[in-house]
Order: sequence, then C-alpha cells, then structure tokens
Amino acid sequence: MPTVHHRYAEIDGRRLFYREAGDPQAPAVVLLHGFPASSFMFRELIPALAGEYRVIAPDLLGFGLSDAPRVEDFEYTFDALAALTSGLLDSLGVTSYAMYVQDYGAPIGWRLALEDPESVSAIITQNGNGYDEGFVDGFWKTVWDYQAEQTAETEAGIRQALTLELTRWQYLTGVPDETLVSPDTWHHDFHNLSRPGNDEVQLKLFRDYVTNPAMYPRLHEYLRTSRPPVLAVWGSGDPIFGPDGARAFAKDVPDAEIHLLEGGHFLLESAVDEVAALMRDFLGRRVRRVTD
Repeated sequence: MPTVHHRYAEIDGRRLFYREAGDPQAPAVVLLHGFPASSFMFRELIPALAGEYRVIAPDLLGFGLSDAPRVEDFEYTFDALAALTSGLLDSLGVTSYAMYVQDYGAPIGWRLALEDPESVSAIITQNGNGYDEGFVDGFWKTVWDYQAEQTAETEAGIRQALTLELTRWQYLTGVPDETLVSPDTWHHDFHNLSRPGNDEVQLKLFRDYVTNPAMYPRLHEYLRTSRPPVLAVWGSGDPIFGPDGARAFAKDVPDAEIHLLEGGHFLLESAVDEVAALMRDFLGRRVRRVTD
C-alpha cells in the first residue's frame, strides 16, 4: 500500500492542507474536490493511483483542513480559489499534470487550464460540469434564484444545502446500494460546514457560481483547440449534474471517453474500484507513465 503524506503549505499567507503520495518524479495527477467535501473524498482513490503517479489532493480554502477565513477577511471567489490552487502547484514544482475534477473542482480546474493550457496533460471529470446540459433544474433553480436576488426567501432556500439532511441527500441519491456509503462522509462534511462563519463562505461561493457557466464558451474553445485527452466518468443518478453533462464533452472532444456508472454525485463512495480502473487504463494509454 503506497504511503500517503498529509501536509500543509502556506500560499499567499493562507495555510492549505493537501494529501500527497507516489514518486515525486512520476507524472502528476491533481485531484480537485467539490462542495461540500474535501480531499477526504479521495482517501481510497489516492492509494489506487500512487503506484504509478504522483498524486496531489488539496483542500480548497474554506474546506476540509485548509484555512477558512471569514468572508470579512477573504474575498471568496472561484478565481481566488483557483489562484491559490495554482500557487500550491507552483510551490510543489508541478508544471504538468492530469486533473481529476468533481463539482466545485471543475470550475477550479477549468480556470487552471485556461490560465496555462500546456500544463494539463489530461482531464478526468467525475460529475464535474462544463456544459449547460449538465445542470439538473430541480437543484439549480434554487441557486439561480439566490444569485438573481438575495432575499430572505431565496437565502432560506439556498441554506438548505448547508444542512445535514441535504448533505446526506447528496451522498445517497442515485446510489443503487446505499449501504456502500459510509455515514462518516456526510457527517464529516457537515462538521466542516458548521464551523462558525462557514455558512457565509458557502453563500458567497453560491453567489459567485454565476461566473462559471459564463466561462463555458472559453472552456469549449480550449477543448477544441488544445484537445486534451478527456475521460468523463459520471454517476448516472447524480441529482445535481446529470449524465447529459458527461455526454456533452464529446461535442468539443470527439474522442472523449465517456462512462456512465451506476451511482450518484459522490461516485467514489460506491464505485471507487471501477473509477480507479478506468483512470489507470485511460492514463496509461494517454499520459506517459513513470519509468524505472
């Protein structure tokens, strides 16, 4: 079993936590988590990849074990989170990497790719949206309403996403066998959501999410022109980003490899072995491996 290191780095005065495993000289794979999770979601995937790759999984600022300054002390935007992530990779000497993006990790990853297209050797998107087709209206209407107008009513609606009930819902919806998903997952995330002041952090990011669909035309142009290898491995029962979001990648990357697996938003909780096998096969064919 590969050794996983748990480390911190100070980037622009902020302390970021990250998990790292594998040969530092091997091709890098960067794992970018979503809402309301952290690098904890990759605890089983990291060892499955680290035999052949240098695997790095950071916690975004405001999430997991990274610093979580109050909104009065930090301007939370997806641009700012991407800049910190870029700074972390620079500090680690990572200049070329495959990225795995899920949920919020996708708009972070898209910004990194647009900033430095040559650095991205491949993209694995696991319910990491990049197309309007991926949005499931039943979930996103609440977000769009809150973005359009911040009232007591729209805020009350969006605050439901910060509850234990909705956190559990994100983990279990679409999973054919719910007993495969440990309750530790949603209790772990809810604990972090419940830290003093973190609700305002999350509300700020919900408001800023409007910048992400606006970026999609630039993303699509990047995909068409740079043609990175793309693997879309998607939980088909995701109630947030539906399977049309996976299929849409083929519009701009015709040779994108698209796999819809039985599962939900957090596919690694019920199908980590399947995802890891698909990733190893994809990376082995499309990204240079470490040599002995």
